[in-house]
Amino acid sequence: MRRDRPKLTALWHALDEAAFGSERTLNLRESLPSAAEARARTESWLRGRQVTSAKEVLIITGRGNQSAGGIGVIRREILAMMPSLRRRGIVESWKEHSPGSIVVKLAPTSALFAAPKRRRDASHTRSPAADAPISGLESETVAMLRQLALANLDALGVESDEHFVRAEMDRIFSILSSAIPAADRTEVALRASLRNALEEGSDGGHS
Repeated sequence: MRRDRPKLTALWHALDEAAFGSERTLNLRESLPSAAEARARTESWLRGRQVTSAKEVLIITGRGNQSAGGIGVIRREILAMMPSLRRRGIVESWKEHSPGSIVVKLAPTSALFAAPKRRRDASHTRSPAADAPISGLESETVAMLRQLALANLDALGVESDEHFVRAEMDRIFSILSSAIPAADRTEVALRASLRNALEEGSDGGHS
């Protein structure tokens, strides 16, 4: 049976690729990152998938057969970071898919706007790009920001005073700019994430 294990593993990977596709699969086992690199890469990747409307994604960590106690360091690190990601509105749940992979259900984009700010997570809440003014954005993008801001304020029962609307637009822009990975941080990507959040609202949430 040991001789057949590589064949079975290859078959599982092929089935996973068919089920999730390359866009919804993060393979950490192939690149063999350090624990710190794996955490940073995983968070950035999950944030990017969240704002592009992916619902479930697959993270391949490897089994960790060569690790002390047979427990993979990368796998342990990724599982350890999940509670923080849930607090910050990035993931909704996670579960073991196989001994070397984890399926993560992403939270809706709108969860980012409601996630509580925690002092220990402060370093994740802003980026230099998030401080840029929205006045330089295209009119279509500004209109989408305004539409989402009005929807958020209405859901909170807050009067749509222009001051509050602008403050909410700035807040949404800051959150989404931080969520989009730096390599993909374009106005097109921002509009895609806004469209995703608006569609979630019109559908009544993330199913």
